[in-house]
Amino acid sequence: MTGLKAMFVGEQAGIDQWYDAHVEELLAAYPGLATLRVRGGMGDSTGLRHPLTHASLRHLAIESGALSRDTLVAIAESDLPALEHLELWLGDELQDGPTIADLAPILSGARWPRLRHLGLRNAELADEIAAALTTAPVVARLETLDLSLGTLSDTGAEALLTGQPLTHLHELDLHHHFLSPAAQTRLTSELPGIVDVSDGQGDDAPHRYTAGNRL
Repeated sequence: MTGLKAMFVGEQAGIDQWYDAHVEELLAAYPGLATLRVRGGMGDSTGLRHPLTHASLRHLAIESGALSRDTLVAIAESDLPALEHLELWLGDELQDGPTIADLAPILSGARWPRLRHLGLRNAELADEIAAALTTAPVVARLETLDLSLGTLSDTGAEALLTGQPLTHLHELDLHHHFLSPAAQTRLTSELPGIVDVSDGQGDDAPHRYTAGNRL
């Protein structure tokens, strides 16, 4: 079993169900693991307590309805030299929860030179994330960028369109959003064949919400 290459933790648990996924212990037990996906957990006291260290992990995904700040900071400081795909479901904002500043080590692009896919999904902070990406060094090396399932509005779309170029991307996933028809048209016009603006919730929705806990 020590040669295991891929693992999913969570079974049927929803992303809002908190439990200790023992990620640090799992990575230590499986040195050849290439893919780890965790659903639920990572909130409150159940999140990561220390940065991860693993030589082989290429794909890390954590689906959470409310990712804890401690977990985000630990991931951002992790030593994962083979990492190519990082997908974080940030969830709803909580008191003392993650901030844009906590994403800075990830957005700098300095820690994981092989990273080609970045997903910052299911985020109530979607517009703020879009603004931070306008100058984030990591963007230039990405092939796919995923901001789906969050609360992106025209404010975030404007940031994406007026920031650094995104035409090198193979895909920009924005599905489930709160964009106006005009913003959607502009995105598909300026990023043809790249951007996914399906599943719009309407720019006049009375409340913007993340989609993950409704899936």
